[in-house]
Formats: sequence, structure tokens, C-alpha cells
Amino acid sequence: MTETFPPEVNGVAMTLKRVVDACRILGHRVTVIRPRQAGEGPIADEWPHPGFPLPGYRSLQMGYPRHAVLRARWRLAPPDVVHVATEGFLGVCAMAAARELGIPVTSSFHTNYHAYAGHYGCRLLGPVVFSYLRRFHNRTACTMVPTQAQVGDLTSQGLHGATVLARGIDGDLFHPRRRSDALRAAWGVGDDDLVIGVVSRIAAEKNIDLTYRAFCAARERVPSARLLLVGDGPEAGRYRDRPGVIWAGMRHGEDLAAHYASCDLFAFASLTETYGNVVTEAMASGVATVAFNYAAAATSIVDGRSGRLVPYADEDAFIAAVLEVATAPAQRRALAAAARTAVADRSWSAIAACFIDHLRRACAQPVQGRAPCA
Repeated sequence: MTETFPPEVNGVAMTLKRVVDACRILGHRVTVIRPRQAGEGPIADEWPHPGFPLPGYRSLQMGYPRHAVLRARWRLAPPDVVHVATEGFLGVCAMAAARELGIPVTSSFHTNYHAYAGHYGCRLLGPVVFSYLRRFHNRTACTMVPTQAQVGDLTSQGLHGATVLARGIDGDLFHPRRRSDALRAAWGVGDDDLVIGVVSRIAAEKNIDLTYRAFCAARERVPSARLLLVGDGPEAGRYRDRPGVIWAGMRHGEDLAAHYASCDLFAFASLTETYGNVVTEAMASGVATVAFNYAAAATSIVDGRSGRLVPYADEDAFIAAVLEVATAPAQRRALAAAARTAVADRSWSAIAACFIDHLRRACAQPVQGRAPCA
């Protein structure tokens, strides 16, 4: 059960699709329950439900509560386990219906919604939001998170049962061979010109402003430098026409991979990630990467060898690292080569096998509120 899934484009949707596809390849039956997107017809092994668009994100749908419908369907044909990937209305209803029927429930923690509050003028709501998330996840058999550091962080805040489910990378799709001279020519840059890239939702919580300031510092030393922005979001209008920006908008598949690989430096300034798939995608694409020392960057980059790590939230250090890598071509090439090697062996099939192990352990536990399924 998830509020976001392809054709939506974001890190959570991509991660879930990769896991679902890999589970099916391993022989498991998976039904995806999610909000219906506009114009969609029937889709095999998916069960779309009515939804409504989120304010500020018209392309994203929040599912309407469907407790009775879920309970009726699962009473007739109960699954072995229900995995709730998001904490919205559908997630609450799926959890309640499954528990009433004695079906094990697991969850995953994909988004630090409580950390978003400060970026939208609601900092005081952060603890309230986390209190809700804690109660939600503590009603499931386990909560899967991408790093051991996050297990420790959530456990220290009273969330029980957190366990690691790492992230994979499609090393064939995201690969240095996707670098395109034709694409760079379309951007108006030559072989020796510097392109600093960002792939992200263009929103307040992604800290795009810091990335742009770091780019401006680099451009003072490298006047031909350009900043490539790939993505879209509520703050797109703030950056689309700024000096030095190459605006690419949303990109998908091999086109997205070519945009990654055609950069020279990837600068990711977000401070609100649970993981940050874009970091490992850039690294697999053979791009020198600068990021804060947490989440995917902390588990993938060795500072000075396969990228640059800077202390969490230290803006001056982030700008300095971007400037250093931007002005040192030899260092940039060495970091890029090591980046690819650092993440190339992370397969989604191994991640899916770990996911199934977590589900099997949940099925072996007693279910609170167990009742007959028929």
C-alpha cells in the first residue's frame, strides 16, 4: 500500500517499483494498492483507488479512506502480509483492516515529514507530526528504513522495531557511458566547460538555494560553469530563469541517466532525506558528488576518495567543497571514477530478498487484534 507509485516520479515511487519488480522476479505475488492517477485504466497487479491532489503537488494523489472496501476484499482473499509504505489515509485504513483480520502488517519510513515543517513556516508542528508517525509505525511488526544510522535515530525517539532495508542501484541504467556530447552541446557547453548538476524535487525542503549559492561561488572562479536543474516542484519558478541555469524539467529512464552522466559535478544540499537515491544514481553515473554527511552519502562516500562529505548543515563547508571540486579537474576525475566503483554492486534483487526476509519474520509474529479472516 502506497500513496505514491509510478507513473509518479520521486525517490519513494522509484524505490517501491524496483522492490516490487524484483519480488515478482523472485516468484512472489504482489498487489500494489495506490491512488488512481488521472486517465488511468486497469493495470495488472495494481488496485488503484480514488484520490485527491495534494496542495502544491497537483501531480500527486492522496488516497481517500477505503477501510470497508479493503476489509471486504481481504476477508474474501487475505494476503499473507500487508506492507504499508506511506502514512496517509490509505495507510491508516490498510493497517486497521489488516489488524482486524489478523493479517500481519509491516511498514517503511520513507519521508521525514516532521523535518519538512520548518521549511513551510510550521516548525512547531514538527514534534506533533513525528508523534503521529511514531504511533503509526509502532502499530506495525517492523519499520524498514534505509540506514543503520536512521534505525538508531528513530529508536532513540521511541519508534520500535526499526530495521534496515538498504537501497539498490540500477548500475546498467546509471552508467558513465550515458555521457552525451550531443546533450552537452544542446546545453551550450563544450567538453571543457563545467556543469554542476542537481536532480531533485524543486521544493523548499530540498535546499536548492544553498546549491545555487555554491554554484555562484564556483562560477566566480569558473565563469563558463552552468547549473543543470533536473526535476520540478512548487519552487520551480524561482530557479528556472536564473543566470547560469540549464532548466531540464522532469526526465525519465535513459534520458535521465544521460543527464546525470553528462554532468561534471553533482551537488546535493538537501538536509531532509531518509536516504536520497539521487546521490547513488549520480555516483553510479561516474560523477563526482558533494553532499552532507548523512543518509545515502554517509553510507556510500569515503570523503576525499569517492566524493566529498561535509558536516551536516554546515553551509560554508558545503560551498567550500563544491568550489574545491569545481576548480580541480584532476581531483574531480579521480572522485568520479571511484564513485562508480563504490556503488556499482548494489543490486535490487538482493534488496528484494532482504525485504522478503523481513516480511517472513513479521508473519511469524503474533498479530495484535487477530481475528478470523472468514
